[in-house]
Amino acid sequence: MADAALKKAPNKATAAAPARPHAYAKTLKTFTTASGKEGRFFSLPELAKQYPNIARLPVSIRIVLESVLRNCDGQKVTPEHVAQLANWQPVAERVDEIPFVVARVVLQDFTGVPLLADLAAMRSVAAKTGKNPKTIEPLVPVDLVVDHSVMVDHYGSKKALDLNMKLEFQRNQERYEFMKWGMQAFDTFGVVPPGFGIVHQVNLEYLARGVHKGADKIHYPDTLVGTDSHTTMINGIGVVGWGVGGIEAEAGMLGQPVYFLTPDVVGFELSGALREGVTATDLVLTVTEILRREKVVGKFVEFFGDGTRTLALPDRATIANMAPEYGATMGFFPVDEKTIEYFRGTGRTKQEIEAFEAYFKAQQLFGVPGPGELNYTKVVKLDLGTVAPSLAGPKRPQDRIEIGHLKESFTELFSKPTAENGFNQPADKLDQVFPAANGIDIRNGDVLIAAITSCTNTSNPGVLLAAGILAKKAVEAGLKVKPHIKTSLAPGSRIVTEYLEKAGLLPYLEKLGFNVAAYGCTTCIGNAGDLASEFNEVIYRNDLVCAAVLSGNRNFEARIHPNIKANFLASPPLVVAYAIAGTVTKDLMTEPVGKGKGGRDIYLGDIWPSSDEIYQFMKYAMNPKAFKENYEKVASKPGKLWEQIKGVKGQVYDWPASTYIAEPPFFQDFTMTPQQVEAGVKSARAMALFGDSITTDHISPAGSIKEDSPAGRWLKENGVVKADFNSYGSRRGNHEVMMRGTFANVRIKNLMIPPREDGSREEGGLTLFQPGGEKMFIYDAAMKYIAQGTPTVIFGGEEYGTGSSRDWAAKGTQLLGIKAVVARSFERIHRSNLVGMGVLPLQFLGNDSWETLGIKGDEEFDILVGSDIKPQQDATLVIRRTDGTEQQVTLKLRIDTPIEVDYYKHGGILPFVLRQLLA
Repeated sequence: MADAALKKAPNKATAAAPARPHAYAKTLKTFTTASGKEGRFFSLPELAKQYPNIARLPVSIRIVLESVLRNCDGQKVTPEHVAQLANWQPVAERVDEIPFVVARVVLQDFTGVPLLADLAAMRSVAAKTGKNPKTIEPLVPVDLVVDHSVMVDHYGSKKALDLNMKLEFQRNQERYEFMKWGMQAFDTFGVVPPGFGIVHQVNLEYLARGVHKGADKIHYPDTLVGTDSHTTMINGIGVVGWGVGGIEAEAGMLGQPVYFLTPDVVGFELSGALREGVTATDLVLTVTEILRREKVVGKFVEFFGDGTRTLALPDRATIANMAPEYGATMGFFPVDEKTIEYFRGTGRTKQEIEAFEAYFKAQQLFGVPGPGELNYTKVVKLDLGTVAPSLAGPKRPQDRIEIGHLKESFTELFSKPTAENGFNQPADKLDQVFPAANGIDIRNGDVLIAAITSCTNTSNPGVLLAAGILAKKAVEAGLKVKPHIKTSLAPGSRIVTEYLEKAGLLPYLEKLGFNVAAYGCTTCIGNAGDLASEFNEVIYRNDLVCAAVLSGNRNFEARIHPNIKANFLASPPLVVAYAIAGTVTKDLMTEPVGKGKGGRDIYLGDIWPSSDEIYQFMKYAMNPKAFKENYEKVASKPGKLWEQIKGVKGQVYDWPASTYIAEPPFFQDFTMTPQQVEAGVKSARAMALFGDSITTDHISPAGSIKEDSPAGRWLKENGVVKADFNSYGSRRGNHEVMMRGTFANVRIKNLMIPPREDGSREEGGLTLFQPGGEKMFIYDAAMKYIAQGTPTVIFGGEEYGTGSSRDWAAKGTQLLGIKAVVARSFERIHRSNLVGMGVLPLQFLGNDSWETLGIKGDEEFDILVGSDIKPQQDATLVIRRTDGTEQQVTLKLRIDTPIEVDYYKHGGILPFVLRQLLA
């Protein structure tokens, strides 16, 4: 099972094997499986004879070291790289760059389609320049899982799944035809069609290899990068991998190592055990809160200790999944008996499991370390017994609230100013009633969306069975969910539906409106579908703060739904409980959830499942036969809707007219010799001044397309009616839509625009065009600046670019003519994506910020870098004000590594890689 990627092209899949003779040939050893089969491997224990430090390295660092050792070819990977990593010290200045060759790449369709479009564009360039188009070919297996395109248009009925999938295929036919072309054009490119599940759960259950077998029977651990920040979920089964932008993933696919600075590794010691009634979701929200405080951005986090050993594998995967929310590159769990148990339970072959276990034992990488066994940069501790039932919100995943404090917290935030994370509403408005339609009244704090959704929790049988048991008890007690609440169940894979059915729990979830609506990312990424128009109207007219409760990992502003301002992350059973309660202004620890049979008050304690009850149903969840049968259908029975999709044939795409797929402009005027890129920026204008925590949701086009936005106007001009706009995510293959949607989020605030009289700020993608200060859409201003040859700059605060790994946040920035982004700090993936698109990221030093420097947005700017760029060098910001004065400020250039200097000089990573391939 799950050999699909390797079967497609056995020769290509092993292209990462190193050239011979090998610099460390003596480390090539053999291991023997339980059945007596032999395998070869590059032995870390053997290398440790030369570098004794290896024995105390964190497990995650040793797995990266294995890749560096095995791929040491003296060119891209040198003996110096091996020595640097083998001598890793817990506390040191991080200046060494690691070239990490991954075993495979995984994509989801929102990020995968533009990546496929870039590959197709590269083939077009190859054909135009008289080269063989097949020169452009992924050198490692690539799997694209179609999981981001389904929306919850229909809900609360048995027909919801079927109707939503039919709409999905109607809306996305052109994209799916393009994917079908990619499947026949590239040897190592496979697609898991719509309706199988969420990429990260499919990755855990099906794609993850454990170990790969390459040339000469050489075995090596499964490692990967993925074009979704939650790729880290795979860390739960001991796989080293993380999310990268599509731009970086493309380079990895085409033979470039993934380059990153040697990381700090924070050890997270778990002790004790979770208390009765506490879920894995409560644990992950607690871990997220702790690690955000610890500032682990750009670091590996590795879990160890007795508490870690007790965690079931799905609980580990839940914690690993949310690494982007706590800011770490990875949340890594070593391989142990629980990992082997999970591989057995998910239908992997005996041969594969034996090789996996024998390999990790031979490498001395098997088992969860105890305290003091390994060297970590820092150790953070948590007693699992202290974790309490929690939610997180209303605007950020790290803002955890214990369930007993939610009512009080929402009430406080309701009247607090926006600067303090509040909603800036008069306190007396909280008790007011606003009639909507059909006798339904809406209040502030009412739950309008309740969704069991997202990769984080829908891979975890413990919390899903808990939701089913709670639903059963609630229905038996006579509780109901009001029909106007948009309820949905979007499992991470079909296996979930199967075990909920076998356990007899699905009918109870359905009675409360939680029918299966989709297998894919829905509410968590803004694919919740719309609310009824009468609700949108009453919310908009009265500026109401209504709520969504979802079992997701992201709740940034305007992500879930543009009109729902308070979004709370919660475990699946709590999602069901709040759907029944209907409001977040009720304290579920002291007030009844609702009235049951005979008008009796029913409390949360009456319907909450015990761990014994959950355990009794767990036998339905891990059925090897069910997993095997389900995933065999990927190739044999993908479904009629997918089989009916017909793609064009041939090695070069013919780019038919489409508002979904267009030839990307990144290779226009391509030449084999890079044109001289002028470092720095001269006589630039500010496009926007932003505050802290500007996310890729704010920057990158995401969610629904507004009719009066630049993208909406363009679609209408091209004959698309409003009902067929679809989402920005689905149109990521067309740069005309995407550049118009960059910085167009309905909640983004450009602080260049003066506040209103009441102190509030105008929202939406607007700017003031300089000189003169005329207000217009950022896209319209960008086109005017480009037409007159004026470069532009963005100024930001802390954590600029936090959130999903959206490559369009960087691509859109580049296409709008923005040459530099100057911020207090950057999110890891977005910073590297900016460099990858030839945009300069720069960081303020000390306490400097655009606010402290008095920048208003009407100034002119130079950014001086010098011709000989060095990683992380000083740069100078020159500010020329309207009164004629000039100020110079030192910045840090956040081109972090030597390879990034090369990317920048080539005009970005894509032209760099294309030149290498065509040469």
